[in-house]
Amino acid sequence: MSAAARPARIVSEPRRERYDVVIVGGAIIGSSVAWFLSDNPAFDGTILVVERDPSYETSSTAHTNSCMRQQFSNELNIDISRFAADFVRDFRDHLGGDPEIPDLAVNHYGYLYLAADDAFAETLRTNQRIQAAKGAGTRILSPDDIAAEYPFIRVDDLVCGSHNPIDEGYFDSGTMFDWWRRMARRNGAEYLANEVVDLVRAGDRVTGVVLAGGETVGCGAVVNASGPRAARTARMAGLEVPVEPRKRYTFVFDAAETLSRDVPLTIDPTGVHVRSEGTAYMAGCGPDHDPAVDPDDFAMDDDIWEAKVWPALANRIPAFERIKLRTRWAGHYAHNTVDHNVIVGPHPQVENFLFVSGFSGHGLQQAPAMGRGVSEWLTYGEYRSLDLSPLGYERIVLGEPFVETAII
Repeated sequence: MSAAARPARIVSEPRRERYDVVIVGGAIIGSSVAWFLSDNPAFDGTILVVERDPSYETSSTAHTNSCMRQQFSNELNIDISRFAADFVRDFRDHLGGDPEIPDLAVNHYGYLYLAADDAFAETLRTNQRIQAAKGAGTRILSPDDIAAEYPFIRVDDLVCGSHNPIDEGYFDSGTMFDWWRRMARRNGAEYLANEVVDLVRAGDRVTGVVLAGGETVGCGAVVNASGPRAARTARMAGLEVPVEPRKRYTFVFDAAETLSRDVPLTIDPTGVHVRSEGTAYMAGCGPDHDPAVDPDDFAMDDDIWEAKVWPALANRIPAFERIKLRTRWAGHYAHNTVDHNVIVGPHPQVENFLFVSGFSGHGLQQAPAMGRGVSEWLTYGEYRSLDLSPLGYERIVLGEPFVETAII
């Protein structure tokens, strides 16, 4: 890469007094917006991305399981995921074709939802018809089908399963994130290692952001991409958004017994999910009592592995009776308490304040469509590729949740 093509370094003080767009949060969602916006030939403005933790060690992006699926019940969520699958598959082409840009590693072993009662089985069947109509490869499996394909899974208490082995599984989101940041900076977006501590609002507009050192930077628009801190950022503008940090736990373990094939991301009726992770396995779940937590609280629940996760694993896959925990961590969902789906687009009373918040665990796989959509809104004042307006803030005001039954 020539010196001219190298991305600008990350700085701690802004180079300008005013930017056309300020993005609060530079993890994968903020960086998606920054890249799509900077890559849009119709946008010729200036972009500032403010990230409080440039190491990203405590971000939701760093704690993700990097999963992707199309098994949703709402057509819009399916379309969002299908774009992500396309984007990941043709990553280099989407970023302009530079041979330096790597292909993304992908494992398409799919999600396997397991139904242990007739009601959830009917939900899976209904969802499968919706997914198939949108081009997804989901199929309904009987217990015998599951046993034939995955003989290590206990099926005697199951009614059916739902599995899609096409464009579902997990992918190298870390490389995608890294290249979005690189390319956004190469395109002129400025990344600032600093913190937005307040916003300046004049009537129905936000006119500036206040940084940790007290300086105010003017702005044409603000994008709230601050993940579990989204509500704090909104309150700086005198706004409310129903997003709060919720803990989710991940465990990586080895098994004494070698299974006959990879384990798809299998969602047990208990809510515990597990998948292969190289030569090991990765499991996860939420707590039974699921309150909001402080965004800096990453303490592990010492009992959840022994009391919830391991028993569920051993019950569903008897070979997991003998396993050894390798590592574990707690991360945060940016949980939308209204309907567990992202809120994207402008606030109706402060139209230059845009949300891309409240993904409730779907942020990685929805990041490509969200970055593209927000960049379109900022450039054209409308969505052009995919209409994201059903996911806008207006539904929160009207008390009309965006209905999605396929929530993990």
